[in-house]
Amino acid sequence: MVVHGPRVNFAKAAPKAFKALIGFDAAAREGLDPALVELVQIRSSQLNKCAYCLHMHTTDARKAGESEERLHMVAVWQEAGHFFTEKERAALALTEAVTLIARDGVPDEVYRRAARHFAEDELARLLALIFTINTWNRIALSTAKVPGTDER
Repeated sequence: MVVHGPRVNFAKAAPKAFKALIGFDAAAREGLDPALVELVQIRSSQLNKCAYCLHMHTTDARKAGESEERLHMVAVWQEAGHFFTEKERAALALTEAVTLIARDGVPDEVYRRAARHFAEDELARLLALIFTINTWNRIALSTAKVPGTDER
């Protein structure tokens, strides 16, 4: 484990930015299936290697009734596709493309696949959700948040 010295408490040091991000996150989630929200946040957190957010969102998913089996399969969703609906697989593919955007951008086929399963406004909120979890991951990693402390 990497030991870090004291780091900035982002919420206290930049309360307006923190509150704005909370509002953006809440607006992104609006109308999206809560199970899908957690799957997206889990996958992005896995890709970004954010243990703090991964712990938080797997805990939230369990509390919401998500099965251990599906939680274990998120990391390998492409090989274990039968555990997820086509809509969830489309959302996970979009999550990966946006999270790893520097690699290949968002391929047209990935975008079209998501657009087949989400109405335009829902797709925009899904994208916003992916943006917010990537931001939360970067905050947690940059400020050395400790997994399991869930300081919401």
